[in-house]
Amino acid sequence: MNFKSMIVLVLFIVGSIFISPVLGDTTTRTLTDMSGNEITIPTDIERIVVACQGGVAQEIVIMGNADMPVAMSSMNLFPMFVKMYPNFKELPNAGSFDDLNMETILKLKPDVVINSVTASKGNAKITENDIPVFQAYTGRAAADTIYNEFRAFGELLNNPEKAEELISYWDEKKEFINNRMKSIPEDERKTVFYTSNKDLGTDTNWGVSYVASSGGINVAKNLGDAKVNPEKLAEWDPDVIIVRGNTDGSYPDQEILNNPQLAGLSAIKNGDVYNVPIGGFWWDRPSPESALGFLWLAKTLYPDTFNDVDMVSEMKSFFKNYYRYSLSDDEANSILSVNN
Repeated sequence: MNFKSMIVLVLFIVGSIFISPVLGDTTTRTLTDMSGNEITIPTDIERIVVACQGGVAQEIVIMGNADMPVAMSSMNLFPMFVKMYPNFKELPNAGSFDDLNMETILKLKPDVVINSVTASKGNAKITENDIPVFQAYTGRAAADTIYNEFRAFGELLNNPEKAEELISYWDEKKEFINNRMKSIPEDERKTVFYTSNKDLGTDTNWGVSYVASSGGINVAKNLGDAKVNPEKLAEWDPDVIIVRGNTDGSYPDQEILNNPQLAGLSAIKNGDVYNVPIGGFWWDRPSPESALGFLWLAKTLYPDTFNDVDMVSEMKSFFKNYYRYSLSDDEANSILSVNN
């Protein structure tokens, strides 16, 4: 080897030493979850254990694909979602939140576990076993902060474009509702009580966002998460009562309608008590599908103002574009039939 060749070789070796640290490890990357924690995950995510609900499975299929989950808590509450993705029925259940089956999780060798920001004990178990855990909001989001989660899932699943498309869809629907509501003075807007059970429990975290995004006024907006006594509800006397489905899939609307302590409420006397539909997920909880819930509630509160909104058409378009599923008219009408 001549002197010139030796110089070139030395420069190559020295350059490699300095360049390698710059290039770094291309098999992993970091991102920030909804708890604010920075986590290290594989560059390509292929195996996910879903240890919560909160719209997480829906975010995965929209920004990733249905083959990614290797374990999932029960989806029995959402029969339409399972119909679209029947493979989810066959997945093992590795537990959820703080009640986890770590033996099952370890056997599955996931790239990441997705759990709730509320599951501090469960999340600690996962990280103790050197498995990255991505913490999702699971109901702790508002109509604007949920965009942070959509973007984080887009980053997690290497599909930021779909996340931005979903956010644009939400912005479009919220702007549509806001523009229509300009024709209705503030003092003529419907007052709404949003309840999640027969005991009149209310959620003013997402509940305020949900009602406000739909053009209503949440009478309990300053209360916080609490049970409301009948006397307080009578004092508010809301125009409309919106009822969330129970965790067993039923609705407590009849118990509310037949409660003699509530018989004097305007919403009861006028028949303005409505169950919120459940599509691929609850429409009144934070998830990608919530924008359909905004449209449904706006049309329910102000049928004349939104008389041209075709919910079946809106649903079919959303399901096709985001779930990659051709929803039939019968399926759409079945979802909407909770108040028939």
